[in-house]
Amino acid sequence: MHFKPLVLAAALVATLPLAAHANTLRFARSGDVTTWDVHAHNLGPNNTLHSAVYDTLLEYNSKTFKPEAALATEWKQTSPTQLRLSLRKGVKFSDGSDFTADDAVFSLERAKAKSSNYAVYTQGIDKVVKVDSHTIDIVSNLPNPVLLNQLTELRMMSRAWAEANKSTEPKDIKSKDENFAHRNALGTGPFVLKSWTPDQRAVLQANPHWWGKGKFPTNVTEVIQTPIKSDATRTAALLSGEVDFVIDPSLQDLARVRQTPNLQVLEGAEYRTIFLGMDQFRDELPGASVKGKNPLKDVRVRKALYQAIDINTIQRVVLRGLAQPTGALVARQVNGWTAKADVRWPYDAAAAQKLLAEAGYPQGFEVDFACSAGRYINDEQLCQAITAQWAKVGIKAKLRTQPFATYFPMIQRNEASIYLLGWGVPTFDAFYSLQSLVRSPGAGGDGNFNLGRFSDPQQDALIERIKKETDHATRNALIEKALLAEHQLISHIPLYNQVIPWAATKKVQLPHRADNRIDWRLLKVN
Repeated sequence: MHFKPLVLAAALVATLPLAAHANTLRFARSGDVTTWDVHAHNLGPNNTLHSAVYDTLLEYNSKTFKPEAALATEWKQTSPTQLRLSLRKGVKFSDGSDFTADDAVFSLERAKAKSSNYAVYTQGIDKVVKVDSHTIDIVSNLPNPVLLNQLTELRMMSRAWAEANKSTEPKDIKSKDENFAHRNALGTGPFVLKSWTPDQRAVLQANPHWWGKGKFPTNVTEVIQTPIKSDATRTAALLSGEVDFVIDPSLQDLARVRQTPNLQVLEGAEYRTIFLGMDQFRDELPGASVKGKNPLKDVRVRKALYQAIDINTIQRVVLRGLAQPTGALVARQVNGWTAKADVRWPYDAAAAQKLLAEAGYPQGFEVDFACSAGRYINDEQLCQAITAQWAKVGIKAKLRTQPFATYFPMIQRNEASIYLLGWGVPTFDAFYSLQSLVRSPGAGGDGNFNLGRFSDPQQDALIERIKKETDHATRNALIEKALLAEHQLISHIPLYNQVIPWAATKKVQLPHRADNRIDWRLLKVN
C-alpha cells in the first residue's frame, strides 16, 4: 500500500522525458491552467504560468515587491491623471516580431474588454494613447494611487498576432466558446508555450528572442508542468525524482521532505486570505430547507455561521499550523491592513445557536456549501471540518466539492449558496480586495468577485473615496474604516491567511514569494 502513490506518480508523469535535460524544470501542482488567454481568467495558477511566457510593463521586485522596470523602462506622472511610460527598445515577441507601443495600447485596451477577467487591474484607466513607437500615455479619469501596481498584472500581447488569429477579444471564461489565444500563446517572456494538453501537461521552452537573456540569472531551458491532483502522488513524484518542484506539497508530507537529504522546503506567509462567501442576493436559496426567504441576508445568521467555526482547531489539526487566523479580508503584507481591523468574532457555539434562534431558525436549516478540491492547502478537509462544526449548531451544510477548473466558473455563475475562496492581492493594496469582493457588482470590474452579491451603499461610497484618494494617511484611514465596517456587516467570513510551503530538490534555486509566484527571471536549476 505504501508503494501505490509512487506507481500513480509514475503513471501520471509517464509523458515526461526519461532523462530530463540538465536545465529542465519538472514542475507539479494540483491543478492546471484553465486558459492561455492572458485576459480571460484571473487565477493564481494561470498568472504564475502565463508570466513565464508573457511580460508586463512593470514587474515586482521579488524581495521588496516594489514595481520595477520590465517592458517599460521609465515612467513619469506628467499630471495627476496622466502617466507616461517609455517602452524598452529592441524587444521582440517569440516569433521575432517587434514589441511596440501599438501592442501596449492594444493589450491594455483588451484587458478592459467586457469579457476580460482583468478589469480590476484597469480601474482608473480611461484611455491609452500612443505617443510614438516606444512611448505611451495612460490617461485616468481620476488620480490613481495604485496604477503602477496594477500594471504588474496586465500582460502584453501582440496586436498583429491577435488580429490574425481572431483573438482581439478575451475568451469569456463563463462560456465554452474558445478563441485561438485560449490554447496558444505568443509573448515576449523568457519562455515559449511549446504544447499544452489540458489537465495533463504543459511544455515551455526557452524563448530565443527573450530581451532579458544575460540580464537575469535564469539558466532553465525547458519547463514541464504536470498537474497532479492527489497530494500523496505529488509528494511521491518529488521523492522519487520524477519532478523537481512542487508548489503545493501536502502538509502531512513536509516533515518527510525536510528529512530527505536532497530535498528542501521553502516557505513563508502568502498574501492570500481564505474566506467564505455567502449568497445575499437571491430571495430564496436553491436546495435550502428554508422556503420563501434567504436566511443569509440576515446578518445574525452570517454571524452565527462565523462564530460556529473553531478556527484555532482548524489551524492546528487541518492545516498543521500553516495558517494565520484572520478577521480581515486582507493579509498583513497588504497596504491598509491594521491589527484593529484583524480581530475575529470569537468562536462560540452557544452564541451562534442564540443568534440563529433570534433570526427565526432555532433548529437551524439545510444549505448548499460548495468547495474547491485541490486549489488551496487541504481545502476539502477544511470544508469538511467547517461542515462538522456547523452541524453542532444546527446548520446542515450539503457539501459538494469540485476540481478548480470547473469550480471557479461555477461560482462565477453564482451557482453556490456558500462557497470557499482564496483571494490574493497582486497590487499589495487593500483597494484591490475591497473593490473586487465588497463593492456592489457593476460595470468596470466593480465587485467582479463579489459572488454573494452583497451590497451596501456606505461601503460603496467609502471604496470610491479610497479609489481616488492620493494622500497616503487619509487613504489608509479610509481603508481601515471600510475593513472595520466589513467586520460588523460580515459580507464574508474571513478564515485565515495561507502560509505557503514549496518543496523542491536542492538543485532548484528560486526565491520564495509572498504572492506564491515563480519569478522565472531568477529561477535556476543546477
